[in-house]
Amino acid sequence: MPEGVLASLLRAPRPSFILGLGVSAVCVAVESGLVHLIKGFVPVTALGMVYLLGVLLVATVWGLALALVTALLSAAAFQFLYLSRSGDPTDLLELPMFLIVGILASSITGLARASAAEARARQAEADVAARRARRIAEEQSALRRVATLVARGISAREIFQAVACEIGRVVHADHIAITRYEPGARVSVVGSWSRDGEAAALRVGSRWEIVGNGAADLVRRTGRPARAVIGDLRGGLVDWARARGAAGAIGCPVVVRGALWGTVIAWSCADHPYPGDAEEHMLEFTELVATAVANAESLAELAASRARVVAATDATRSRIERDLHDGTQQHLVSLALELRTTALAVPPGCGDLRRRLDHAVVRVNDIVDNLREISRGLHPAILSMGGVAPALRTLARRSAVPVELDVGGLPPLPEQVEVALYYVVSEALTNVAKHARASVAEVRLRVADGAAELSIRDDGIGGSDPGDGSGLLGLKDRVEALGGTLDLHSPDGAGTTLSARIPVTGGP
Repeated sequence: MPEGVLASLLRAPRPSFILGLGVSAVCVAVESGLVHLIKGFVPVTALGMVYLLGVLLVATVWGLALALVTALLSAAAFQFLYLSRSGDPTDLLELPMFLIVGILASSITGLARASAAEARARQAEADVAARRARRIAEEQSALRRVATLVARGISAREIFQAVACEIGRVVHADHIAITRYEPGARVSVVGSWSRDGEAAALRVGSRWEIVGNGAADLVRRTGRPARAVIGDLRGGLVDWARARGAAGAIGCPVVVRGALWGTVIAWSCADHPYPGDAEEHMLEFTELVATAVANAESLAELAASRARVVAATDATRSRIERDLHDGTQQHLVSLALELRTTALAVPPGCGDLRRRLDHAVVRVNDIVDNLREISRGLHPAILSMGGVAPALRTLARRSAVPVELDVGGLPPLPEQVEVALYYVVSEALTNVAKHARASVAEVRLRVADGAAELSIRDDGIGGSDPGDGSGLLGLKDRVEALGGTLDLHSPDGAGTTLSARIPVTGGP
């Protein structure tokens, strides 16, 4: 019997006993006919081998009981049709052979069938294990991708979108929404995904009422994962999901710093059921969402703190500048005038005293000039009087290197932004004069897309390093505290470009 046919017979379930009896009878009849055709060409004792074929077939498919029945039928037919006529008693020794072959064949095939069943069971277990391993590998790969995004510190919105996409693929959902709880029993959508594409996903930023016994409501009340059947529920996200064929939803909580922050909701249509452990997989992703939210809040708090420090520093510098200008500087100016008046009143015969008084006036005037320079460094008073454009023009006029200034028509800017721009230009022009060996510097300032964009270029020797004590590190901290960026490009021999971008509508 060919190997493929035998394997198929062993794998197939056993047919009914009645069918086996019919096959047994047919086999005996066919074999008897075949023996009748060839009896003149082979010895009588060899004819019994033909009957063994049916015994083997029945033993393989139906087992021991029918094999014994077939063996008895074959022995009876062979005895009645042929052996009874030979008259040789030794021919009767072949009769037990049918029973022995039937027993052996059925035993061997029984063992083979059991082995095949065990092999199938092991193969099924291996397939299940392989599918589980593939699923775990896919899930871990998805978790690594999201964790990498969190570690890179990209925006929370990008992380929410990535998490929604990965959860949808892992749990085989049709629609995913990452929502944040808001006052008034509402949620806002901060991330979404749909099997049908971006256009079919929930709009990020949209707000929805929380429906009683819906996924968001169950999670809010219990703080644990929950499954909800849409059924007869009405309103909010339930209506949105029903319109897209969803039959049920799973909600998993997002807990940030011990407080319930939001929920991740996965909707599934009736023909796309969830795996039984979908909640466990979703919870692993919600932990990453919570980490991203906590990181974003920490960064926002840090940026706000830095902005407050910069604002407080600027306020202190401004106060000191006013005190110097209105107090110490004015007293010194008055002292210089009194000394000048006294010098003019000295009699002609006291030349040495007059020279001393004139020298004192010069010294006092030098002190006043130094105080003015210190005041400008503390806080540029010209910003308060005319804004950033006149202040930059003043810097350009005072620069030791010719400056081509392009500030265009600027709208009013927040005071902290103007101060930061002023200091960036002041420090950059100082560095150009000291280190760049440049013949000209270009300063360009524009406001576009909600941000002030500043560029300072020179044609000097390049090779500047922010960490070489040029003061750029402090400026970088100031700019970043306002939610901006400061970039330096200074290849050797190709000049230096300092670029700053500071938001003017919102800040950090």
